[in-house]
Amino acid sequence: MSALLGAPFESYGDAFSVSDAGLVRILDRVKLRERAIDGLVTAAVFEADPARRNAVRWAIRALARESGIVPASIQSLYEAMGRGEVSGFTVPAVNIRGLTYDCTRAIFRAMGAGRVGPVLFEIAKSEIGYTEQRPDEYAVVILAAAIREGYAGPVFLQGDHFQINAKKFGADPAGEVSALKALAREAVEAGFYNIDIDASTVVDLSKGTIEDQQFNNSHITAEMTKFIRGLEPKGVTVSVGGEIGEVGGKNSTVEELSAFMDVYRRELGSGGIKGISKISVQTGTSHGGVVLPDGTVAKVKLDFGTLESLSKAAREKYGLSGAVQHGASTLPDEAFGRFPETGTSEVHLATGFQNMIYEHPRFPAALKDKAYDWCRTNCAGERKQGETEEQFFYKARKKTFGPFKKEMWDLPGEIRDAIGADLEAKFRFLFDKLRVVGTRDVVGRTVKPVAVPFSPPSGQATKGGGVAIGRDEPGE
Repeated sequence: MSALLGAPFESYGDAFSVSDAGLVRILDRVKLRERAIDGLVTAAVFEADPARRNAVRWAIRALARESGIVPASIQSLYEAMGRGEVSGFTVPAVNIRGLTYDCTRAIFRAMGAGRVGPVLFEIAKSEIGYTEQRPDEYAVVILAAAIREGYAGPVFLQGDHFQINAKKFGADPAGEVSALKALAREAVEAGFYNIDIDASTVVDLSKGTIEDQQFNNSHITAEMTKFIRGLEPKGVTVSVGGEIGEVGGKNSTVEELSAFMDVYRRELGSGGIKGISKISVQTGTSHGGVVLPDGTVAKVKLDFGTLESLSKAAREKYGLSGAVQHGASTLPDEAFGRFPETGTSEVHLATGFQNMIYEHPRFPAALKDKAYDWCRTNCAGERKQGETEEQFFYKARKKTFGPFKKEMWDLPGEIRDAIGADLEAKFRFLFDKLRVVGTRDVVGRTVKPVAVPFSPPSGQATKGGGVAIGRDEPGE
């Protein structure tokens, strides 16, 4: 095993050891954090040889486990929220499209400063493609960032908008659902124990009744729920989310929530299968915000009254944690304090952090110009008639995070540190407004992470039926 790890292990052998049998021990935690993990995570993302890359990823997972860092499901916390035992805060779910290691380090620093408990690290089906971050890579980078910042505890990895493509579904319903199942399997195997199913794309508003309008959505979500339950490692209940209103469409209603849930429960059956823990709704936002001709984002008037009534109905009638708000990162600062007040259980944040990276004064102008030139060549077909260049770049630049991943990763340390510091300040602000500061003990009481066994890349068995680490239980 040590031979497979190659140069990263040889350079940092005084920080940790890996036996050929797959036994991992941390020898010096300071050296691991301050010297070794940066090199390991770089190899985990960019090593060309698949065998060595997989070995490094396995080592990072093992080192995270040895450090008390465990991928976990938020299900039990959300169940407590649904029972009314826990309230008063909104869980932030953060999509990280670029500079993933540096951005996640900023999140863990902000979490540490505020003793923040629940934060979901998520990536959407579409983002997996254009950011070139498969679930296994994404998970390993986040675990490495946790090691780097000295975090210990559960890490909530989430598949966001695991979405049905309406056009593909119309042509081949079974094939599109099968493709989504394959992605769910890949995600769960990578440690994503939180998955949001989005079949709101096949809601048919032309149908005569609300239940008929929501039928395909409810049916697919139930089918996916049952499939995911069959993937769960022993002791883990994956937190599954549903969605009733496509973001950017018309606002959701309590009647739609009830229709969706009633059909969903019938489709799930009476076999005792645990259902969804939350429901995503539409209340006036759009992903990325509404872009004005000068490239700035228009202020959106979010319907907090609808959000509050939907969250209340979700909890009181169906025992869910509440409603989930998407597309929120570009809202004005004063809006974020309203989410806990309205009982919103979760809020999704993405584009605002992307904007902070590209618009940061230290971000190299030459790299930005190069990325925008790439947009002109590769995204020209997405430019709408009458759209200004600023509007086009604002919407298209998210797709540059994959092609320019290595160049962004290799930015000088002082540039990445400056961007990371501003991101950390933003996360501290958001965590305060969402009232998750001081919630670490709440998570400690409600969430009991399961140390799911995993084997070295060679498949060789180790003590305990999976990864062998230096002590029996995770944690300090």
